[in-house]
Amino acid sequence: MYDRERLTDPDVLRHSVLDFRQMSTFVQNPLIIERAEGVHYWDINGKHYYDGISGIFVVAVGHGNRRVIDAMKTQMERLCFAAPLHATNGPAVAFADLLARIAPGDLNTVKLLSSGSEATETAMKLARQYWKQAGKPTKYKFITRYWGYHGATQGALAATGTPSRRVPFEPFPTGYVHIPTVHCYRCPYARHYPECDVFCAEFLRQVITLEGPETVAAVMVEPIGNTGGILVPPPEYLRILRDICDAFDVLLIFDEMITGMGRTGRMFAAETFGVTPDILCLGKGLSSGYAPLAATIWSDRIQSAFWGPEEAGIEFGHGHTFAGNPLSATAGLAAVTEILERDLAGAAQRQGARLEARLRRMAECGIFGEVRGKGLLWGVELVRDPATREAFPADVRIGKRIGAEAEKRGLIIRHDPDWIALAPPLITSDDELDAMCDILEESIDAAMAAL
Repeated sequence: MYDRERLTDPDVLRHSVLDFRQMSTFVQNPLIIERAEGVHYWDINGKHYYDGISGIFVVAVGHGNRRVIDAMKTQMERLCFAAPLHATNGPAVAFADLLARIAPGDLNTVKLLSSGSEATETAMKLARQYWKQAGKPTKYKFITRYWGYHGATQGALAATGTPSRRVPFEPFPTGYVHIPTVHCYRCPYARHYPECDVFCAEFLRQVITLEGPETVAAVMVEPIGNTGGILVPPPEYLRILRDICDAFDVLLIFDEMITGMGRTGRMFAAETFGVTPDILCLGKGLSSGYAPLAATIWSDRIQSAFWGPEEAGIEFGHGHTFAGNPLSATAGLAAVTEILERDLAGAAQRQGARLEARLRRMAECGIFGEVRGKGLLWGVELVRDPATREAFPADVRIGKRIGAEAEKRGLIIRHDPDWIALAPPLITSDDELDAMCDILEESIDAAMAAL
């Protein structure tokens, strides 16, 4: 199919572009994955790696899952494409039905898509059209959080609050308002939980009031923030957001690309925190990476504004060529069925407790500021002095050093300059998890020794 000998040639590699990577550096020492099984990767040279981050929070059921692969093989021989402009297909209908049955509350209408960015864009377009058709056309603004990440397309990036992702593409369309994120370890309001009465959530009330409730369409948040370093809110935080949105007649959108599909110990973080949004965005683990797949799911209340006679012209004015693709829907149907039947959400709880215990023991290394997470999604903020919470100088980039040492030793993790994260597949065994933690511990020691 391709010439393996040429793959590592820098002149061949330079034709490719990775996500958020400087290719001039990558082509000199490329990592080219050739095959995978369970929680294991092998590169083109035969070197073994543990997948400590599920691809990128994606491969919930593990690599090489026979249920998913066999279902896709069968579907490929039957139907690979049906245009969503004029038809649907069996796998898409069956998968939408399954998602509606397991989604919390009255989230019963499902739009199948190809990527997380498409799902959040869909949610925002849906919210704006909903308010127009509900007789409140001035409600167009979206309130999101700094350090949030909602995708790489223009609208999703406008909603994103992570500076490094936004700055190269400014200016963005109007109608996006950002508020500080929830980050108890480094509270942007210089307060302390629980004495603060969750001021970071209550601040939303002030912002909606000042912006004008009649102009605000929706609040969109990740239940657990990723780009800030796996930021877990206080248990009552999302409930307060829900109450504020209800008080001002504002929609609440959960971006569960990372937290959905069992990752936090329940099928959805909405269930973990006991709060149901009006719109739920899913991706990543939805197909476990076997095919591009995402979904936007919304409430009966919202759908009622789009359901009516043909001549009313109130249908949702939105679509994508590969929306509801039968092969992707087949992958999703098989992957989610695997999660449900094997209770992999329960496995995430059990293995998450094991991972948390190991990370807390590793804190003796002297650079762990805070260990935080839910289920099988854990992050560590790295600091120069845990007693004072003093950060490392920016040029040290301790997280990236640890990530590089881990890769050398055969473990792939998520890393940023000042934090690291682990989120292995939900099928990870005790022995596999222990091996990952052993490598991480060695990598931390090596990175510190090199400082």
